Amino acid sequence: MVTVPVGAPVELIEPIGRQSGAGAAAVQQRLLDLGFWLQAVNGDFGVTTRQALQAFQKYYGLEPSESVDVATADALNNATIRAHGLSTSGTLVEVDKNRQLMFLVQDGVTVWTFNISTGSGVPYVSRDKNEWGKWVRGDSQTPDGIFQINREYTKGWREGDLGEIYRPKYFNGGIALHGAYKIPPYPASHGCVRLSTPAMDFVWSSGLVPRGTMVWVHSQA
Repeated sequence: MVTVPVGAPVELIEPIGRQSGAGAAAVQQRLLDLGFWLQAVNGDFGVTTRQALQAFQKYYGLEPSESVDVATADALNNATIRAHGLSTSGTLVEVDKNRQLMFLVQDGVTVWTFNISTGSGVPYVSRDKNEWGKWVRGDSQTPDGIFQINREYTKGWREGDLGEIYRPKYFNGGIALHGAYKIPPYPASHGCVRLSTPAMDFVWSSGLVPRGTMVWVHSQA
């Protein structure tokens, strides 16, 4: 396993709940140092900070509350390595359904970790949003396996069969990585891998997930 050590936080992390300000900026910097992506160190306890914090809490087996409580502050202070997936070689997207996390891996090293929500496993029947009178049925599964990004849609929101999805990168039929407004801390999608819309913008702008990128979906503990 390739791990990247990190030092102690420059500023000791204190429990702050969800308050913005200097304490939030310290939390943001610590999350970035530990490999959890967020937009900026600006003291604003906004959506990407909450998503990164939730990813951190999932990674360390804490209750994903999006709040910096005592247990979360202690974990932030005591962490010694950057977050990483199971992948030890290659450049790929690793989707960990067990922890509901996504890792971007380059040459065997995890560069960023994201909060995600995958398929709920609850069967559904819904009207097709693109074809009047047609019904869509499915099992809301995100199947395990190794796939590749084979098509994508760069320009904002796209009307999928089950509703709007943001800048999708498809890797298994109609299953894609895509942005969404709601990323709950549990499996809730129809089968796609949901990220926040700012995280999906970063996936595009970073160039880390071009067409042809391997996607490994697994449920390993």
